[in-house]
Amino acid sequence: MHERWLEERHHEHYYKLAKKLDYRSRASFKLMQIDDRFNILREGDRVVDLGAAPGGWLQVAKERVGEEGVVVGVDLRPIRPLEGVQTIVGDITEDSTMRRLLEIFEGQADVILSDMAPNIAGHYSTDHARSVNLCEYAVGVADRILKKEGRMVMKVFYGDMFNDLKRQLEARFRSVKVHSPDASRPTSSEMYVICKGYFARTRVKVAEDEVREERKPRFTVKGNLS
Repeated sequence: MHERWLEERHHEHYYKLAKKLDYRSRASFKLMQIDDRFNILREGDRVVDLGAAPGGWLQVAKERVGEEGVVVGVDLRPIRPLEGVQTIVGDITEDSTMRRLLEIFEGQADVILSDMAPNIAGHYSTDHARSVNLCEYAVGVADRILKKEGRMVMKVFYGDMFNDLKRQLEARFRSVKVHSPDASRPTSSEMYVICKGYFARTRVKVAEDEVREERKPRFTVKGNLS
């Protein structure tokens, strides 16, 4: 009972703080804490946030990259407008969404953020597998739009598939670290993978006509991305 009480107090603290400071989500503080520790967001950066609704991470990203920075949020759901932030309603597993990101970033994104989470089934191994699959899609986005030496932060539910995902990331980035910010619930299985120094050796080349032309979806993940 005492542990549950502490967790509820912890959750309530960040929820109330988000309301007080006009952030759209308590998750805003997770990104703040990650950035304060790992220096992910820098003045003038070009940033894409995957699974961005309701916009809490977008707010933090825009504050930290400043007026010269570019921030784009992608989500299946519409995101209430934020000044200086572009949003895309779309699915990152579909070509139409990927083409829009290619047009905006042209392989020159500095940072990819992903706070994506699957619809919870309530079965731990299923939820974990779905979470890892979303991370693999985020890696696929990195291989298309992230510049050399770029950075990525993404959420994943911990489980037996995590080490394979970590190996895929270590093949792409100079530094891969795992972190749980204080704003996460103490009993949550979520963790954040902090990746820096993208090698760009796995860059997926996309021809200009493929960026512009409408066609059946080809942006799919089959097997490992490594």
